[in-house]
Amino acid sequence: MERSKRAVLMIASANGAIGIDGVWADVEGGLDPVTAVERAAWFVEDNLDDHSVGTGGLPNLEGVVELDASIMDGDTRRAGCVAGLAGYRHPISVARAVMERSPHVLLVGEGAAKFAHEVGAEGADLLTDSARATWQYAVDQLDPGEAADPLARVLALTTDPEKAAGTVNFLYLNDDGSMASSVSTSGWAWKWPGRAGDSPVIGAGNYCDSRYGAAACTGFGELSIRASTARMVVRYLAEGMTPEEAGVTAIRDLADLVESSNNFIMHIVILAANGEHAAVSTKPEATYAVREAGWDRAKLVPRTQVSIDR
Repeated sequence: MERSKRAVLMIASANGAIGIDGVWADVEGGLDPVTAVERAAWFVEDNLDDHSVGTGGLPNLEGVVELDASIMDGDTRRAGCVAGLAGYRHPISVARAVMERSPHVLLVGEGAAKFAHEVGAEGADLLTDSARATWQYAVDQLDPGEAADPLARVLALTTDPEKAAGTVNFLYLNDDGSMASSVSTSGWAWKWPGRAGDSPVIGAGNYCDSRYGAAACTGFGELSIRASTARMVVRYLAEGMTPEEAGVTAIRDLADLVESSNNFIMHIVILAANGEHAAVSTKPEATYAVREAGWDRAKLVPRTQVSIDR
């Protein structure tokens, strides 16, 4: 069936605005959706001021920056993902290579790094002086008992919800109706080595189906893994919900998994196949980035806040 023409459109989490603008000239030049969301993520992975993605991301419990990423082609529903990848500049490109150059979907840890080496991915020292200093300061605040016990240490260091929630998401709709999505993150700061959140899990933090739409999450990844949040949002779109309705429904579903709303953080960006879009958040005054054909730059627009009382 021939697809009807739609407006070219890309949305992202707010920190992705630089990626949208960075790749937009190529988008207008006809860049395919998968490459568009891959290259958009590069700009954030290289942004040293963003401590939740790529180089400069905050490290794990042992001071090592481990990166997670996923990419999905909405036309074929093929996907590639990496988790716990250390030492490589662009995890999103390694994830794409997993999709296109391997029989697998998800590679982790040392295996992901070995694969990155084999495909010629660019290596990098991911731990910046700023991130190292932030990590060292946090470690220095521990009492002796916490410092001596790795399990106590990870529990003490991971209590800050703001350091659990950083990620970048990109959702793209081409004028022929094809779609793609990408997610990249350094994950939960001070996490246990090897921890993977929802970002590299297809259906949890990232899902794209050109027939219906796409969704991606930022926040407490353990929750969206348990609820298959991104996939559920796309299912709601398929059932006829608007993007806003789908996002609100998904967050309310997650609320059933938490005992208190005090530290419950979740943000979801949603792009329907017809070009409608929305984003929802548990936090007030949150925004997301949008750019359409004819705009001179990406704009930050409000997310719908979903209030949860527990």
